[in-house]
Amino acid sequence: MPSPPHAEEGWAPRLAQEARLRQLDEMLARQAGAGCAIDVEIERAVLLGALNRRQEAQQAFVDLLRRAPTNFSALNEFATLLTNIGAIDAACRVYSEAIAHHPSNPIGHVNLANLLLRANRYVEARAHYETVLRIDPEHAPAHQGLGAVLADLGDRAGARRHFDRGFRDHAISSLPYRGVGPPVTLLQLVSSGGGNIPTAAFLDDRTFLTSVIVTNYLDPHAPLPPHQLIFNAIGDADLCGPALEAAARLVARTRTPVINDPRVVVQTGRIANARRLRAVPGVVTARTEAIARDRLAGRDGAASIAELGLAFPLLLRSPGYHTGRNFILVEAAGQLPEAAAGLPGDELLAIEYLDARGEDGNARKYRVMMIGGAIYPLHLAISRNWKVHYFTSDMADQPDHRREEEGFLGDMRATLGDKAVTALEGIRDALGLDYAGVDFGLGPDGELLLFEASATMVVVAPSSDERWAYRRAAVSTILDAVLAMIMEKSSDAGRT
Repeated sequence: MPSPPHAEEGWAPRLAQEARLRQLDEMLARQAGAGCAIDVEIERAVLLGALNRRQEAQQAFVDLLRRAPTNFSALNEFATLLTNIGAIDAACRVYSEAIAHHPSNPIGHVNLANLLLRANRYVEARAHYETVLRIDPEHAPAHQGLGAVLADLGDRAGARRHFDRGFRDHAISSLPYRGVGPPVTLLQLVSSGGGNIPTAAFLDDRTFLTSVIVTNYLDPHAPLPPHQLIFNAIGDADLCGPALEAAARLVARTRTPVINDPRVVVQTGRIANARRLRAVPGVVTARTEAIARDRLAGRDGAASIAELGLAFPLLLRSPGYHTGRNFILVEAAGQLPEAAAGLPGDELLAIEYLDARGEDGNARKYRVMMIGGAIYPLHLAISRNWKVHYFTSDMADQPDHRREEEGFLGDMRATLGDKAVTALEGIRDALGLDYAGVDFGLGPDGELLLFEASATMVVVAPSSDERWAYRRAAVSTILDAVLAMIMEKSSDAGRT
């Protein structure tokens, strides 16, 4: 992996920032005791943060807010710094303070709402976005955020109306860069309506200068920002068809290396995967069919299920949702109308139930990541519930479950067996993705029970709780592998 350039190599933008900081320090020294303009101090604190001198920046903001506790710019920039260093709760408090003193300034509302949206606090986020739109009906970031809220709540039509107003003429944005030398310039392709790969864990702003493109709103004739490679973060083929089609047209315009070519991702919908991956030796896929929600909720819903060759119990899922949202088990035909009526969307996925319970009655869901052709174990979740999600499973309270997971992370083949590992290799080859994940269980004869194989898998670092110490090496290995793959692709671009 290439090493990042050092500061002394003289990268011009960095040198300009450092020169401006020296100039501000001289101004403050000359005006000491004479009541310096607070704008100078704010600019200095922001520059310290941009130069990655974050502790100094934090202290600078604390000092100036002691003297000017209601200054909006100081509060807003301090909260932005706190967000960048991961102090999200503190950032929310500071943004709230800015709003309390400046309720008519839309910036504070939008910035707080964006953090609330990240935490799935939809009601609060929506209230702030709507406040902004009462102040400024054309505020693009508020329309973008409110669209995201409505999309997550299942109101796709409402979301689209706000996305149209928020992303029209605003399809390209650039993220801050805080590195000491020339960056790796990267285009990150995303969809407006979600279904994107979370990239914050590996697209470090000290290495990458990232331009984000919302592909389904990009003017096809607009020039692309400078870039060494493209990371297609659009991962949900069921949700993001138009965005993937637009991304495919975009990558056709350039010879730059692409991670997760959208023309490959588009083939990874749940129905398509269920049909093609069942041909992989050792893989059992769940029969998956799309059917109108109104039909399932009607009097003939159970007959429709039988016509599709499915039986109860079965799973119903609204396409485009993850982490177990809008995903239910229907035990019997009599439960079908109410269950279908309670899910969002005009069309639902009816999915065969694959029983992943072991002899102890617990369901097990394994996850591996496939990075640059290699397979890495990420986690094992064990639960009494059929719907196994790591953060709502029994792992935190069951030491024996954690010991079992530790064994999986330490020796994947010994845990899964040769048949399942060979099946994973076959899935990897069939998917053809640079970055993907697979969720699965094990059948009684060692076969792989496939739950999901897609690009949208998230890699979440464990908390500082010592119960999770055994997981840290596996997560670090995966994140290092992702970074190495990206850097190798960027090197390929340089050689080209």
